[in-house]
Amino acid sequence: MVTIAHIYNDFDGKFGIPRQSGLVKGLEGRIVFCPEYRNAEALRGLEGFSHIWLLWDFSRAHNGKWSPTVRPPRLGGNRRMGVWATRSPFRPNNIGLSSVQVLRIETNTPDGPVIHVDGADLMNGTPILDIKPYLPFTDSHPEATSGWTEETRNAALHVVIPDDVRQHYPLIEPLHWTAIEGILAGDPRPHYQNDPTRVYSFEFMGTTIHFRVDNGTAILCNKGNA
Repeated sequence: MVTIAHIYNDFDGKFGIPRQSGLVKGLEGRIVFCPEYRNAEALRGLEGFSHIWLLWDFSRAHNGKWSPTVRPPRLGGNRRMGVWATRSPFRPNNIGLSSVQVLRIETNTPDGPVIHVDGADLMNGTPILDIKPYLPFTDSHPEATSGWTEETRNAALHVVIPDDVRQHYPLIEPLHWTAIEGILAGDPRPHYQNDPTRVYSFEFMGTTIHFRVDNGTAILCNKGNA
């Protein structure tokens, strides 16, 4: 398989990225094709679709090893599930699958055709292996069950962003605070970590976001007042 494109967004590290696609709105990204695939004809008709599937490479998870069972962080890291029952990156073929919203398509830019998307759960620079249109009449199954993930799907945190702390992040644009609230509400911590005094951090929009979690509330803080 070959890389056809890369996605570029505001996540320069793995920690903090939503655990699934579509969970947090306002996380915009640009899909830029590799030079040999910068052909606008290849996107003809895609403008009629609201969502697309991205097949991508867990490029930071290549270690030549795999295990039949893994420890999902959402289960506290102490329960094993079969790798085929998870979306863990540690699998024989390190392939990811994400459904994202198409915001707009530019066919003539200095980088060739560019697809602007929202809701991706990929790190900045992730290689894209393929793009397919999302078909709601076949790809959506409202009656589907969620297996063991039913235990963790409602684990949202309350989010507090004090005004005085917000001022310590001048590089964050106003429109991106909603995205940050969504990231924190999704609780990026592994569930085996539950120390209310511990300060966590993740990279977003070129700055480091600091927070702690106390009794179901994620509280934004700066490094000085942590």
